[in-house]
Formats: sequence, structure tokens, C-alpha cells
Amino acid sequence: MTSTTDHALLVLADGRVFRGRGFGATGTTLGEAVFTTGMSGYQETMTDPSFHRQLVTLTAPQIGNTGWNDEDSESRDGCIWAAGLIIRDLAVRVSNFRATRSLEDEMKAQGIIGIRGIDTRALTRHLRDHGSIAAGIFSGEAAARDVDELLAEVKAQPPMSGADLAAEVTTDALYTLEPEGEAKYTVVAYDMGIKTATPRSLVQRGVRTVVVPADTPFAEIQQHKPDGVFISNGPGDPATADTMVGIVREILAADLPLFGICFGNQILGRAFGMDTYKLKFGHRGINVPVINHQTGRIDITSQNHGFALQGKPGETFDTDFGPAQVTHTCLNDDCVEGVALESGRAFAVQYHPESAAGPHDANPLFDQFLELMSAQQKTTQEG
Repeated sequence: MTSTTDHALLVLADGRVFRGRGFGATGTTLGEAVFTTGMSGYQETMTDPSFHRQLVTLTAPQIGNTGWNDEDSESRDGCIWAAGLIIRDLAVRVSNFRATRSLEDEMKAQGIIGIRGIDTRALTRHLRDHGSIAAGIFSGEAAARDVDELLAEVKAQPPMSGADLAAEVTTDALYTLEPEGEAKYTVVAYDMGIKTATPRSLVQRGVRTVVVPADTPFAEIQQHKPDGVFISNGPGDPATADTMVGIVREILAADLPLFGICFGNQILGRAFGMDTYKLKFGHRGINVPVINHQTGRIDITSQNHGFALQGKPGETFDTDFGPAQVTHTCLNDDCVEGVALESGRAFAVQYHPESAAGPHDANPLFDQFLELMSAQQKTTQEG
């Protein structure tokens, strides 16, 4: 049977307090309280670097049923990036043939603090009404402290707006993933907090993938003679990513095929001259409907973002690299979900086409990237 710690508190910066029981490691953890609506995929969520510095509320009522395995983590080393976990019920036993240990065992091993037994529906409604907010989980001896003292600690943490977090999650050094079968293309992938499923989606298609740290100068990636460039997902405020925006502008000026997702979408949009803003409570889940204004197709998508580009559904606008368009928007709130040059040379989406976890509706976007590189190769050969 799963063991648990004693009394725990979730303290929000607006003074709301939820009382429950701790699980995983014991102590104090701070971050931004957010919620995700996926019914599955908690391991992928917790190991996604985009959740760095966030206390993740899972709206599914029972968590831990499928335990933890060594295959589904979305960070290279299996690191849990979420700052803490907030759930209603913790499964008392693991029931999955792939599991090698329990969720709580892994959280203890990695020092991740959780709180269970709270009304996650009430918390989610509070976050929807008031927005994502600074918070803290306190368990064990930390939970015995005066609530006013805990609230002061929560309020003192740095805000998510203005946070430059990509440098904290990116790879320390370049590494290369060789393709399955014959190498068709070479892509340089900027790791802004990349999920392992993303380069896997490329290597499965015959793409040699050279993963480089965030902010790697354009001159350095040119030595790899890339057929295309990929900009990954990642945490933090895109308004702080000035260096990467400048690099992307160099890539666009060089007319290299470019594909971005999530944080990469915001960086490409900024390179086009668009502004960004912080969403009230973000899009986090695996059931978000997005319409493609170029085709009229609607995809159900996997998403995790708290910031977005400012733009209107389907609008076209001028950039330094030719006309561009808002290609995708969310059907729930008209949030910008994709931008592209009308030439097709560069495009990005706000959601996760690698779908780990989530639906596979948007997976063909990787094939679109390959088609773009193929067309570029033919143009170069004919030239």
C-alpha cells in the first residue's frame, strides 16, 4: 500500500488555503498553480520541461493507477520538471504491466512534493475565475507554520511574467540523434525545453536531428549544413527571449525552412513583429480544439502554454520576410494557435503535434516540415 505523509497545505497568493494530506517528498515547494484537463498522461506532464516552476493540478479525480515507467518520460534523463503535484485521490496500488514503480516512489526519489485529498474541482474553478496564481505546497513540519507566514513566503516568489526559464531547462551541450534508416535530412533543433517525443518524431522520418542549447548563434548551427531548423516548446515568458528572436530572424533571412511548436510559435511570431501576452489561466490538456484557417480542418490537440501571441483569427500582415498569416486559432477563445509565412517557408503551431500524451490529429505537421525541406532541396539542386 502507498504510504503518505501527514497534514499538508496548499496556499494561494490571494489568501485561499486548501487543506489536504501530503504525498511524495515532504517539505516546501513554490510555483505557479495551474491546472491541466487531461484524463491520462501524468508522467508525460510532470516530466515536460514546459511545466518548470509550476504546481500542476490534475483535474482527473484519481491519479497514480498506471504507476511510473522508464519509457514515457518527456525529459532525456527522466527528470520531473513540475514544481509540485496537486490531486484529489492517489491510487493505493499500481495496475499496469509497464510500471516499474509507483508515482509516489518516483516523487520521493526526485524530491517532488505533492498534496492529495483536496477538492481539485473547486481549485480549478477558482483558477478559471481568478487566473493562474503564485502558490506553495507545505507538508510535514512546514505545514505546522503560521498560515500568514506561509502566505508571505508564497507572495515573495518571483512572478512567471518576465521569467526567462529556457536557460534553466535547455541541454548543456549539443547532441545528435541519428535517423531510423537512411538519412534524408539534417535538422538543427533548438532545445528551449524540448520533449523527447519531438526529436523521436523526426528521427522516425529519417531526419538526423542535431539538438543544440537555447540561444546557440546562427553562425554555429550553419556548420551542420541543416536542411531545416526546429524551435521547441519550453517554459517562461516569450517576451524575455530576445536572443532567440534575433537568431530566428537570421534563419528567416537565410530562407531556411523553419518549424516551431509552443514556445517556438511565440518566438517565430515575435520575429514577425507580433506581441505576446499572458493568458488568464492558460491552455493545458489533451482535448483543445483548433481550427486551421487555411484548410478549415479542426484538430483536437495537446497543449501546455500560459502565454500567447496577440492576433486575430485568419488575419494576414506584413513582415520583414514577406506576408504572414495567423493560420490557426483555438475554437474555445480565439487564441492564436499558429502563424506562418505565406510562402510556406516558416510555420509554427502553439500546440504539441508529437502528442505525448494526447491525440494524433496534428502529427502530420512533421510531414509538412519534411515536404518543405524536400521542396527546398529541389530548388537548390535546380539552381
